[in-house]
Amino acid sequence: MRPGSTAAAIAARQRQTEEKLARVETAIGQLRRERGRLAVRAIAERAGVSATFLYENEAARALVKDAVADSRSRHDRQAQREHDRIEASWRERSLNAEAELTRAQKEVFAHRQRIGELMGQLRDFDQMVPGESVQQLTTENTTLKHRVHQLTQEHRKLQERLEGARSNLRFAKKRIADLEAQLLEQGNAPAARD
Repeated sequence: MRPGSTAAAIAARQRQTEEKLARVETAIGQLRRERGRLAVRAIAERAGVSATFLYENEAARALVKDAVADSRSRHDRQAQREHDRIEASWRERSLNAEAELTRAQKEVFAHRQRIGELMGQLRDFDQMVPGESVQQLTTENTTLKHRVHQLTQEHRKLQERLEGARSNLRFAKKRIADLEAQLLEQGNAPAARD
């Protein structure tokens, strides 16, 4: 072979390689814009090159590796934002339920104190007041007992809601941890093939 034809063949091969690298860069850009999966096979198919070229050519391998790493970190950031949003929502619900439960407990306590005071007054009046006043106090006492019963039921319902919110929060945290583990496993699988 003549030296001129060898140099021409080498130059032609370099042009082909540069064209392939340009197509690989274009394919990566398109997949990013389309939010497609950045994997070796997808990039090779879109660029019209072989997966072998992407593995064997150092520049192509670097382009693919950088694109896949960038895609994973972007996906990890999105997953973290979603995780934070869900956790904040459940935290807010739990805090609201706890605040409502605390308010109900205070109200129940205040009504019990009031009932105790009225019961004491009723006993005192029962000894000194005619029957008509006793009847009025008995009616008020019955009304207050009914209100305490209602508040006790509300307290029980709020306690159950709080337990439900806490259970949901635990489930959401477990589910998020499972999803993060899946993401890590999926993220490590393509890296192992590279």
